[in-house]
Amino acid sequence: MKAIFISYNQALTDRINRMLDDNGVRGFTRWALTEGRGTNNGEPHYGTHAWPSMNSSILAIVEDEKISVLLNELREIDALTEQQGSRAFVWDITAMM
Repeated sequence: MKAIFISYNQALTDRINRMLDDNGVRGFTRWALTEGRGTNNGEPHYGTHAWPSMNSSILAIVEDEKISVLLNELREIDALTEQQGSRAFVWDITAMM
């Protein structure tokens, strides 16, 4: 099993939900309001007057074989919305209850 953490602009929520649904990812935890800024470019997402947009973030535990499919679909979304600065990170899950 793997953990995938996805951070994305709130405006992309419907696309991200559809991607998860299409790939059979039912269980996840979402943080509806997360702040951040990109490593290289893109606008900060702080929810302030100067930088009003906000991110959301999801953590899902999925089967190993789903990771490459999810990452490829996230790359496609990011390529279409590059200034939004979507990011994903993957970790190994060594134990669960």
